[in-house]
Amino acid sequence: MAVIDFALPAEREAHDPPEARGVARDGVRLLVSRRATGQVSHHGFRDLPGLLLPGDLVVVNDTGTLPAQVRAGRGLAVHFSTPLPDGAWLVELRAITDKISRPNGPGFPAQVIDLPAGAALTLEGKVTGRLWRARLSVAVVPYLLRYGIPIRYSYVNRDWPLASYQTVFSRKPGSAEMPSASRPFTAPVVTDLVARGVLITPLTLHAGVSSLEADEDPYPEPYDVPPATARLVNHVRAHGGLVIAAGTTVVRALETAADDDGWVAPSAGWTSHVVTPQTGVRAVDGLLTGLHEPRSSHLRMLAAFAGPELLSSCYEAAITAGYLWHEFGDVHLLLP
Repeated sequence: MAVIDFALPAEREAHDPPEARGVARDGVRLLVSRRATGQVSHHGFRDLPGLLLPGDLVVVNDTGTLPAQVRAGRGLAVHFSTPLPDGAWLVELRAITDKISRPNGPGFPAQVIDLPAGAALTLEGKVTGRLWRARLSVAVVPYLLRYGIPIRYSYVNRDWPLASYQTVFSRKPGSAEMPSASRPFTAPVVTDLVARGVLITPLTLHAGVSSLEADEDPYPEPYDVPPATARLVNHVRAHGGLVIAAGTTVVRALETAADDDGWVAPSAGWTSHVVTPQTGVRAVDGLLTGLHEPRSSHLRMLAAFAGPELLSSCYEAAITAGYLWHEFGDVHLLLP
């Protein structure tokens, strides 16, 4: 299937967190699509509890966002994406122009890049067109927590504090970028879900950088589906409830842990699984997600839930109705 393409008007990009626009976290808009009927409807995020039924399950990602960007000086920024099992990391070099970083900053194998506080990053070799395998002279996560800043892209006009990039479920620092589908959740929304009998359970997937090239597949990422979450997913499916993934990262983890019948086993490690209409979805019934860029690989996952025709209709409706894109924008609930 070809990834759907569309023109994203610049005015549809969210440049700031909702709070900076005078909108509460849970005050963003919610587009809802239903595959069975082809219906597309418009809501606010606070309507989410009323759109689900008692016994349904929302699975969330408890990863925490790292301040994964380090500015190296000389017009260079390093984005720390993903740890590798041997202690190396996948990193992206980005050239800084007018305080905005762009992909493919200069680099060469065995290059040593000096970072703040005397740390040194050694490039070991290219892994993709953008990503390098590299090794830092000190422990990466503590270093980032002290010297890093959150990754941002050109559509975000200024740096925001790390708290702007954490969700209410963040517990385990490890993601280069925020699992943004969960950003609108607040304590009142969670309370309303629970009070209505909707279940919530966590898993962990530490997400790497999202600025993939067009048609580029996501690369391996570490994940953990704990036993309690696996049991709860299987229980809900066995009793006719819907399993709703809060974010594409949750889909990737659950589908990695599922067998051909959709039965989920406790599982942890590294996942290379890419969900497409061809692979289908086995353990997940619905998806809460942000609005993704044209030709994004995430759109193939969404098409596995909605089908390409309904997905195209959703994006046309979102543009027409003035929804906002990216991590600080509005969200989309895809239901069966």
